[in-house]
Amino acid sequence: MIRQRVALLLAAALVATATVGATTTASAATTSASAAGSSVLTESQIRSATPTALYRGGLYRQSQSVAAIAAARLSAQGDTAEAAAASYIAKRPVAIWLGPNFQGAKLTDYVRQNVDAAEAAGMTPVFVTYAIPDRDCGGYSSGGLSDSEYLSWNRSIATTLRGHRAVVLVEPDSLGQTTTGCASIASSRIALVRSAVETLASNGVTTYLDGGNSRWLKPAEMASLLNRAGVQYARGFFTNVSNYIGVDDERAYAGKVSALTGGAHFVIDVSRNGQGYRGSWCNAPGAGLGQDPHVTSGTGRLDALLWVKTPGSSDGTCNGGPAAGQWFASYARSLVALRR
Repeated sequence: MIRQRVALLLAAALVATATVGATTTASAATTSASAAGSSVLTESQIRSATPTALYRGGLYRQSQSVAAIAAARLSAQGDTAEAAAASYIAKRPVAIWLGPNFQGAKLTDYVRQNVDAAEAAGMTPVFVTYAIPDRDCGGYSSGGLSDSEYLSWNRSIATTLRGHRAVVLVEPDSLGQTTTGCASIASSRIALVRSAVETLASNGVTTYLDGGNSRWLKPAEMASLLNRAGVQYARGFFTNVSNYIGVDDERAYAGKVSALTGGAHFVIDVSRNGQGYRGSWCNAPGAGLGQDPHVTSGTGRLDALLWVKTPGSSDGTCNGGPAAGQWFASYARSLVALRR
């Protein structure tokens, strides 16, 4: 399950805002969009393009990510070993999470600033939306926007990204949870996800939906949810977010889901799966970092191995961890030591 706390995202955003610079002016944004537009693919091209075409220049890395902020704080405190582990993580590109704390100008400014920084580096940013109504179905990351707020929120993201190269992973756990804690609102949840996907895709954004993981739902059940949620409008789906399952198992599972969704492409979260599944979802003991995130060569349906979950960010108060979303320094150090 997803245990990224929105408060940590806000802290990262405030530092990132100061680092990237002030709000882009309207004229500068227009110029940037115009310059990027010639290389941005249309909705139909997105579904058939190679991964390297979609992720032009590779994966963008935030200079002031959650891990980078932790590394600076730990270094200032003299915790050299923990700072080194956080710094190791910070040197890899991690997805940029967007939650309900980003609304209005704060949302569009933050998205635009990261897109502008990515374009200046010649790379492609990966965002994660995480604000759906009844988010996490009452779990550690409960919250989210209202239905009407959510639709408007997604439109703001989509229109801000229009004309730019970017990837959006839509609402981790959102579809899988319609079979568990959110079963009573399954129909409205699926409709909201479908609306978000259609809005993003129609604005030329490379989009992926929640595909669960190989230890959760059977491929046929997951494929049915994806088809109802509009995977046909998206590039595909993502799996293993915030989990620990090995690449081979996830790729086999995703391949079966792909075959049942019209050949949809997929990406896999490998942030903490270096040691495989450890018997727990929450700060699993013995886990290690997975492969460095990278885009594939495009020989199959797998587009990329990503770090979606921020390694080192606690899943919650379990196995010695602090509250969900807070930096778990000793766990980050262990993840780095046990990396594969």
